[in-house]
Amino acid sequence: MVIRHLARCIGLSLAGCAIAPFVQAEADTAGGLLIRVTEGRSAEITRLNRAAVTHEPVERLSANPSVSLSRMGGRGLEPVVRGQSQERVDVLLDGIRVEGACPNRMDPPTSRLSTALAPLLEVRTSNQTLRWGPITGGQVVATTAAPAFNGSSTTGHLTVAGADNGDGKLINGSTAVGNDSAWLRLAGGYEEADDYEDGDGNKVRSAYENSEARLDAAWKADNGFYIKGLVSRQEERDVKYAGSGMDAPETDTDILRLELGSPVANGEWNLLAWQADVDHIMDNFSLRDAMMKMLTASETETRGLRLTLDQSPDARTDWAIGVDVETNNWHAERFGGANLDVLTSVLWPDVDRDRFGLFAERFYRVTPQLQLGGGVRYDRVEMSAAEADKVFGSGMMAMSAADAYQSIYGTTDTNANDDNVSGFVSSDWRFSPIQSMVVTASHSLRSPGVTERYIASWNNMDPSKRWVGNPDLDAEVHHKLELALPGRRNGWHWRPAVWVDQVDDFVLRTRNADGVSVYRNIDARLMGVEGQVGWSNGTWNTNSSLASVRGENRDDDKALPRIPPVQFIQTLGWQHRGHAVELEWMLARRQDRVDLESGQDAGTSPGYGVLNLSGSHPLADYLSLSWAVDNLFDNTWAPHVSRANTDPFNPEAVRVNEPGRTLRAALTARW
Repeated sequence: MVIRHLARCIGLSLAGCAIAPFVQAEADTAGGLLIRVTEGRSAEITRLNRAAVTHEPVERLSANPSVSLSRMGGRGLEPVVRGQSQERVDVLLDGIRVEGACPNRMDPPTSRLSTALAPLLEVRTSNQTLRWGPITGGQVVATTAAPAFNGSSTTGHLTVAGADNGDGKLINGSTAVGNDSAWLRLAGGYEEADDYEDGDGNKVRSAYENSEARLDAAWKADNGFYIKGLVSRQEERDVKYAGSGMDAPETDTDILRLELGSPVANGEWNLLAWQADVDHIMDNFSLRDAMMKMLTASETETRGLRLTLDQSPDARTDWAIGVDVETNNWHAERFGGANLDVLTSVLWPDVDRDRFGLFAERFYRVTPQLQLGGGVRYDRVEMSAAEADKVFGSGMMAMSAADAYQSIYGTTDTNANDDNVSGFVSSDWRFSPIQSMVVTASHSLRSPGVTERYIASWNNMDPSKRWVGNPDLDAEVHHKLELALPGRRNGWHWRPAVWVDQVDDFVLRTRNADGVSVYRNIDARLMGVEGQVGWSNGTWNTNSSLASVRGENRDDDKALPRIPPVQFIQTLGWQHRGHAVELEWMLARRQDRVDLESGQDAGTSPGYGVLNLSGSHPLADYLSLSWAVDNLFDNTWAPHVSRANTDPFNPEAVRVNEPGRTLRAALTARW
């Protein structure tokens, strides 16, 4: 079966690039990323920028067929990269990590992306560097561009936008003063929306309010020494979720970031420090009716420090070394009772995670056509739960998180220590003037996350409503191999790729015989194919992208849950004198390889085809109009990976449906 699937993957890759032999191309080793970013200093956008009409920046990743977005409500879209999500997808915001504060992942890290200064995004699927940690599932890298003064002493923008479906409204802006060597920038924005309607006209719980303010600055001396700083605050209010039994009336995020660096020898050193605090409240009564009130108050604190040294001693060699430390604390408690004065669960029992890591890597150009690279990283991860013995409930039903772990798993030790050694080797070989071959092999370890090890959601009456983490989980071990054949010439580009990820001790969330949501280690395999082919003559452009992934639970010989189906995206674009229009056709096959016993799949899902139309037009020297018509034919659809719908206003939906036909428009003034 494995051989048959690999053969099918290779066949699909070749089919996706069938027209490539009829053109000539020059090598393109960059790959088929949606947006390409290099160390946060330069970027190029390879498709129409719809940031002005996108209420959440992560939505732009939907144009990459290897990425699916899991929806629970109007905000908090969770990226699924090659069939892996949540703790397996690392999110970096200008080089720093911000952990979510909701045990139910209402606020994944991507919800912290700025709307006022929409960042450039890159999706990484294999290890090309270890400075931010090993990649097990994927990595989303967000980079905020510095202001461009273009000879002036001030620059900025103001955007006003709206959407008809859900009556969305948005206003944001920024202003910066200074020059390329020293500048100060203030940015902020506010947006709100009501519940939208799906293609059948049913209301979907998705209303929200979101506001943000940020101040950042930078200074660079004549000798190259630089310093950068950032202070930001985000406030989310009255966020509704159709895919949850609770809503989020309040979430606050505060971020501090400081970066120093300077040239040294044949390269530079860089020191980055950050602090991120998130406070979150979710309940079942502020925004909906409830017979029995519940409220969960949770918070997370992150502190990090990273020091790196990059050197290029000659034209053929680049190497880097670095060390980083990071501390996290998670705390969450759920309350019930008529006055919300009864502690019913300690969901995160004051969990600390301390991580220390160091890495070294080197890239060497053997010949002008061949570059080799490799790196190794060590991480020490220590986790503990200070309030594992804190009692919740009352009387005969009183217990603690430690009691829950012992009851379900028989474990009494709530401390966990991991020594993770990861590494990779890569080669980039331009074997002809029109084609390259990129091969990457890696061995990556991931320690289980705070929820996987320590969640303790208890219900004395109904075992099916219990959700208990496993402190005794082992770290995941990913053995990944990827082969890609990118090429480009005369306006054509293509990139077929095949990959396989063999996982030892994969952390699977499933249900035991009593219906309790539990975690256990299994052996798993994920494999897939991706193909991209496109053409542009400067005025017209077209791009075809295909992605397929298969996930296997090798212990139980069945499918892994939450694996997206085969996805295909076709675009056709036109641009002339600043005007641009793009038609996008998104298709997905039905998904019938599911794991219903785990409780993670809402069921099988039908296939779908959705047309989106968007455009951008200059109206004056400093004024532009952006617009989009999403779901042009008002279809009712939902990605397979989206949450099961628990919305009482839409009881027939299996998953949280996407919006029906939606018109978005934005006016942006820039100076």
